[in-house]
Formats: sequence, C-alpha cells, structure tokens
Amino acid sequence: MHVPDGFINAPTSAATGVLAAGALAVSLNGARRELDERTAPLAGLVAAFIFAVQMLNFPVAAGTSGHLLGGALAAILVGPFTGILCVSVVLLMQGILFADGGLTALGVNITDMAIVTTVVAYAVFRALVKILPRTRRSVTVASFAAALLSVPAAAVAFTLIYAVGGTTDVSIGKVATAMIGVHVLIGLGEAAITALTVGAVIAVRPDLVYGARGLRQRLKLRVGGELVDAPATGPAPVPAAARSHRRLWITGLVASLVLAGFVSFYASASPDGLEKVAADHGIDGTARQHASAGSPLADYGVKDVDDARLSGGLAGVIGVGVTVAAGSTVFWAVRRRRASSTSPAA
Repeated sequence: MHVPDGFINAPTSAATGVLAAGALAVSLNGARRELDERTAPLAGLVAAFIFAVQMLNFPVAAGTSGHLLGGALAAILVGPFTGILCVSVVLLMQGILFADGGLTALGVNITDMAIVTTVVAYAVFRALVKILPRTRRSVTVASFAAALLSVPAAAVAFTLIYAVGGTTDVSIGKVATAMIGVHVLIGLGEAAITALTVGAVIAVRPDLVYGARGLRQRLKLRVGGELVDAPATGPAPVPAAARSHRRLWITGLVASLVLAGFVSFYASASPDGLEKVAADHGIDGTARQHASAGSPLADYGVKDVDDARLSGGLAGVIGVGVTVAAGSTVFWAVRRRRASSTSPAA
C-alpha cells in the first residue's frame, strides 16, 4: 500500500499533504487526552512493533503478498489519535531511511495508511463493542472485524485518490476491482495479526488496552429473585506487578527485534497488493526513483553487507531501534505537554 513517487500528480499530492498535516495536528492534540502514565511508554513500542510486522509479507494469492497496515492495532491498543501518530511515525521512518513509500507521496500514504485505516477501524470497533457482551473476548472479536474492514477501506481510499490525481490513463473501475479484491484477502491477515496481538496484551495487561477501558461489568446481586447492580465500592486496587509496564515493554521490544531481525528473512518475496495491481495495469510506468534511493538502508538492507540474511536482519533491527526512539520521543513530548497543561500552575 506504500505509494511511490510518481503515481499521484503534484496538486493531489500537495492536497493530501495538507490534509495529512491537519489530521496530525488534530491527533497531537487528541493524543494529549489519550496518553497517560500507562499508555505513553506503550505507544512508542506499538510504532516499533508495527514497523517490524510490516516487514513480514505473507502470501495471499498467486504471485501476490500483503503485510500489516497497523491502523486498527494501534487505535485499539493506544487510542485513535495516538494510533494515527504511531502509523505516521512508521511511514516517516520507512520513507526517509528505507526508501519505502515516496517522499512526495508522504501525504498520500499518511492519509491512506494512517488516517483512513485508523478512523474506519476504530469506528467499527466502538460500534461492535457497544452491542457485544462486555467481555475481553468481545474486544478481540471486535478487533478482528475492525482490522478486516480497515484494509479494503484503505484500498477504496487509494482508488479515489488515484481517480483524482492518477498519472496514467487507466480504467478506475478495473483499478478499484483489483485493489479491493486483493486487499480483502490481505485484510484477513491483518485481522488475524491484530486480534492475536490485542488478545495477547489484554490477557496479561487489560489495563493497558485503550479499547478495553470501561468494559468491566458491575457486580450483580440477587435481591428478591432479581439481579441488581451491587453498590459501587470504588476502583479495585491494581496489583504492584500490574502497575509496572516494564516487563511488557521489554517483551514487546524483544519480539519486535526478533521479527524484524530474523523472521523477516522468511517473508514472502512476491509483490504486495499495490505493486501487483500497478504492474498488471501499467500504473507503475510513471513511478520515479525514490529520493532516498541512495540511503545506506534502502530496500531494507545495509549497504556494503553482502550476506542477504545479515543485511536484512541488521536493517530490521536498526529500523526497530530508530522507530521506537522516534516514537517514544514524540509521545513523551505529548505526554509532558499534557502534564504541564493540567498542573496547578497552568
């Protein structure tokens, strides 16, 4: 889904850049309300984890692969505003360091992969959580459905953007059919990864899952043969072990490093959904060389390291490290601004 330079004309790229900048400004303000002492450290890790899993292309059809977009996962774990920022940090790192996704198309990619996926996924998630039983399993089920729908939604968004500013004369109907068809399949992989990850986190630290807040049921008492809500007794105390997020953070970081540094070597080498559709319909004829093509980490390999396994693994580890550092810096700054704005002096 990473759109390269040249697919979309300059006016449309500029317009989506303005849209993306406005959405990021709104998200920075919204993230101040979402981030607290529990979620702020987790947000940078979520960005790094998304970066790592995006390196794991999985086959979805003959000659086609897909990978996680991450909007649904980020929105459910740390909130929709923070989720947009998480995916945007990933896209920025990929574009600058790894020549993945055009720099002139950064606005297109943030609009499509960060904003559309997060907004659609979180809207679906909240709607399902309201009608499903108030259980942890419901959160996992809602996560699966939200992620599944977010990917074809992004395919539709790309098609609309291409209809406005595409640089080749291609039937939009054919592009839409191909994009939506292959990304429905990719959405199944996205849904499985998202549900498994959310389920794993909620099993050990439900208090850290933004989408699971407020789902605790009131205790019921049987009075006169009828069930009634028990009197509120205040929030249950959180065990000291649960208050510490250090173990989860370290576990998540190690998992990200292993996925990017080792497992990524076994990822599918087939073109992803957009690359396949672009090649089949002649869209890729207008693609331009990436401005960061000379980067030492371009194409997810370390320059001058001849061993493919070692080169890709080192690039993945570096990518995870840079992303977690950049993301943590952003979210720490946002969290600090929230703290200062709510202080008695402020």
